[in-house]
Amino acid sequence: MEMSFALDLTLDEVRRRTAVLEALGDDWDPVAVLREEELAYDMLYSGLDDEQQRIYDELVVAGVLPDRGARDAV
Repeated sequence: MEMSFALDLTLDEVRRRTAVLEALGDDWDPVAVLREEELAYDMLYSGLDDEQQRIYDELVVAGVLPDRGARDAV
């Protein structure tokens, strides 16, 4: 005998999202967070020596890391 069942997780997902938004608070600014994240990446990938830059460039070409130069062109 074959049995099948389905679970509707919609209500649990709504509860989870509500809890996340409550935890973030009213003063959470996603644009500022993204700006700070970009600044952190700029700092992380600045001042690389020649070998580090070569590896970084290889990772960008391989698609492992995003092309940070392309973002400045937009």
